[in-house]
Amino acid sequence: MPRVQKVELRYLIGMATSTEKLEKTTDPAQDLTIYYDGSCPVCTIEISHYRRQIGADRLNFVDVSRADDGSLGDGLDRRTAMARFHVRRADGTLLSGAQGFAEIWDRLPSWRWAARLGRLPGVLALGELLYRAFLPIRPTLSRLAARAGLQPETARQDSAGTRPSDA
Repeated sequence: MPRVQKVELRYLIGMATSTEKLEKTTDPAQDLTIYYDGSCPVCTIEISHYRRQIGADRLNFVDVSRADDGSLGDGLDRRTAMARFHVRRADGTLLSGAQGFAEIWDRLPSWRWAARLGRLPGVLALGELLYRAFLPIRPTLSRLAARAGLQPETARQDSAGTRPSDA
């Protein structure tokens, strides 16, 4: 039986502030593994944001830019994981693209509004189309971000002489 804890959460969505009583489930079955490209400054910014959210302690982050095929689990190799965003549910189900983002949002209380929006008819399909349109321009956006001084996670860790703790 999952343990349930009442949590009061204040968060900002656009200009509207609201307070909600949320039930935070600490059931290990709710854990999610997120496979991301730590060599991409754009990806690192987004993942860093998710890591700071309430509920992120239930998420496992794996930097695939530093992983080998064997550490990614069944059905996912490094090349595929570097080319497209993936998440894996605790039951082993592998999701990618917009479905993967919706899965993260569903686990982060301040992003559940986006997960609910994604469940409306056609919204997830539109999100997937937008994600596929983003993929070809991601390398260009990453280069521009690097020129603007944003470093990918792997560069920050290399300069600090540390290895990622996630992989």
